[in-house]
Amino acid sequence: MENIRLNTIEEAIQDIRDGKMIIVVDDEDRENEGDFIIAARHATPEVINFMSKEGRGLICAALTEERCKALELSPMVSSNTSLHETAFTVSVDLIGQGTTTGISAQDRSKTILALIHPDTKPSDLGRPGHIFPLKAKDGGVLRRTGHTEATVDLARLAGLEPAGVLVEVMNEDGTRVRLPQLLGIAK
Repeated sequence: MENIRLNTIEEAIQDIRDGKMIIVVDDEDRENEGDFIIAARHATPEVINFMSKEGRGLICAALTEERCKALELSPMVSSNTSLHETAFTVSVDLIGQGTTTGISAQDRSKTILALIHPDTKPSDLGRPGHIFPLKAKDGGVLRRTGHTEATVDLARLAGLEPAGVLVEVMNEDGTRVRLPQLLGIAK
């Protein structure tokens, strides 16, 4: 793997700022997987559709602890026993405002944009829904080295709302994509 050239943090931050989707890969000793990541403000229906078709994993919205508290997004379970303690909250859909069942790319885009809009109230969100918010640990990747925290940190460093959308990158057969195959996908 010595010949693999990954982008710098500065390049990733600029891409996030510019509305581009990036792939973030975690450590070989952790999950060793890649996620498509984009700032939440750039979560258009086209982006959500791409993530669904090409990522194939679970589309999630990474949010700060503060934002989850403001929207009254309670933990999905009372005792998190998952391997890496991914902090899922209850899933949500935006109610009304042109949304229907919540599953379409358009509806999921609207839900994500509502999650970052300062005027969104807890009552604007139906529970359960089709978007899975993840609560990033305060302190970001310095406290937890997960894709959730990386997503929030990159958006914050890009000068945007500290929130993003992420999805695991899977092969057509349902297996996880790893390096160096992720490099080919990134091009």
